Amino acid sequence: MQEPLTPLRPDAFGTPYRDPVWDGPTDPILVPDHLTGDWVLFYTQRRATAPGLSGVEWVHGTAIGAARSSDGGATWEYQGTVGGLVPPETELPATLWAPDVVRIGDEWLMYISVLGGVRKDWTGNAEIVQFASRDLVHWEHLGPINLDSPRVIDAAVARCGDGRYRLWYKDEARGSNTYSAVSDTPRDPSSWTLEGLTIPGRPHEGPKVFALEGTYWMIVDEWRGQGIYRSADGTGNWVRQEHLDGLILTQPEHVDGRPVVGRHADVVSLEPGDDGKERALLAYFTHPHWGGEDIDTMAMDPKICLSHVRGAVLEVRDGNLVCSEH
Repeated sequence: MQEPLTPLRPDAFGTPYRDPVWDGPTDPILVPDHLTGDWVLFYTQRRATAPGLSGVEWVHGTAIGAARSSDGGATWEYQGTVGGLVPPETELPATLWAPDVVRIGDEWLMYISVLGGVRKDWTGNAEIVQFASRDLVHWEHLGPINLDSPRVIDAAVARCGDGRYRLWYKDEARGSNTYSAVSDTPRDPSSWTLEGLTIPGRPHEGPKVFALEGTYWMIVDEWRGQGIYRSADGTGNWVRQEHLDGLILTQPEHVDGRPVVGRHADVVSLEPGDDGKERALLAYFTHPHWGGEDIDTMAMDPKICLSHVRGAVLEVRDGNLVCSEH
């Protein structure tokens, strides 16, 4: 039996969400749970405050955290970590990154990046693995997706204007650019067919594709804000937005006078306002004490590793995708 879904608030995350275990939530994904009427937040649970770690161990050995909101995103209650997401024969402790969760048919599909073991540097193979669920709590392992690369992360899945589903992802073995695959039966991991390079040029990560005001948009995390691209139907021909150098979330926060950028984000539709315009909530994370130094060379001050999840409102204004930060 379904419960009425509490509408997502435009001011969701007005109080930023902090993970109560390690204080390092990143890569947020927002999902409506029609069985309970809640909103569910999935995220990478970075080990920001874990003692005795060196290098980038704190971003490895991570689980997928979950929190729920019954008031449209104003407040969140931590639910623990999601079980059943470590594929068989994965080197333990497993590293799980960057979930994407989409409703297809009568179930939810989750796509996560899986790495074996804990590393001090950015090495090791990574693959994107699929899971399925009826209740957003219990997950069935479906298998990995063959993307012909030893290191692929940051899955994003959406249905395009041609009726087909596409998977966009970061290929770290090919310039850290966005590549895509396509499927007509996305529940089957073996059904995905490679399409190739989608967003070339400057390295980036965390693609997210969504429709707003009759246009398909893609945002990517360029580590200096979110880069914006548009497409008529989402199948290709992505063109970068020229307004403000095609960037949003360049300085939602500041630390020591330096801008703190918004990172790896999700986008969820909001209910239309009184003016009838389509708007969406942009859920993203920041490092509120880190001004953007190179992660490989910065001093390992635990405070720098802390992160929290925030929100902003997206809308199309004069043909440009813009956001109002709060």
